[in-house]
Amino acid sequence: MNPWLPASPCTPLTCAGHDGRTRGRAAAVVLLLAGCAFILAGVLGAPFVLLLGAVRRERLIRLWAYGVVRAFGVRVRVIGRPGAGAPGMLVVANHISWLDIPLVAAVFPGRMLAKSEIRNWPLLGRLAVVGGTLFVERERFRALPTTVRDIAAALRGGSRVVAFPEGTTWCGRGGGRFGPAVFQAAIDANATVQPVRITYRAAPAEYTAPAGAAAFVGDDPLIASLWRVVTAAGLTAEIRVLPQIPAGDCPDRRALARLAQTAVANDSANLSPESVHH
Repeated sequence: MNPWLPASPCTPLTCAGHDGRTRGRAAAVVLLLAGCAFILAGVLGAPFVLLLGAVRRERLIRLWAYGVVRAFGVRVRVIGRPGAGAPGMLVVANHISWLDIPLVAAVFPGRMLAKSEIRNWPLLGRLAVVGGTLFVERERFRALPTTVRDIAAALRGGSRVVAFPEGTTWCGRGGGRFGPAVFQAAIDANATVQPVRITYRAAPAEYTAPAGAAAFVGDDPLIASLWRVVTAAGLTAEIRVLPQIPAGDCPDRRALARLAQTAVANDSANLSPESVHH
């Protein structure tokens, strides 16, 4: 492991447990197959979806991404009303799970910024490539300026880019520092930054402590994480839409990163019931 890369103290053994209700094996297998089927449908249908107009394409991606999360047995809760946003928006979120990707896409479809290893993931890797994911060579720091230029070019071209600036996953009980590189791209493109906070709950009636079952941390195998999600009954994926930040309002990338990180870390905002969607 490269000592200069972001690291999290979270491990599958200590952070990815589930103390709540569980599903039986048969029901869990059905959900696992349903979730994989939804992803496969996305892989096969992506070339055709790209031929649609922008409005219809985005609507279909939202529905598909929402369907992926639901197919794995996870409810979706959106807090706040996503605005239309200006072209070239940079969406930034904390990072907990592989579920974060379809969850954010269900609200803010866009080009994902992801580590290059995801190219080799079954189903998800192919979908990422077809979907225009911007890959980061995390072990090659010399490639970082090129990545920043690519993100800035995508933003200038009107694309919505989704990034997880912590650089690694956390279990949701804590979080990491937002790296400033992606925010330099937002400044270069004079883009709007849209922070969102992701939380997974095990008790949807109370929405209390974050759920460990959704956490995909450390050296956790993907199949183990998938199985943990489908066997944990009552999981809710919560995404909180926070106020937008114009990149031009900050003097530099580090100040912009700190501002976005503070917004995402502060989940104590009091929101009215009218702002909650399922």
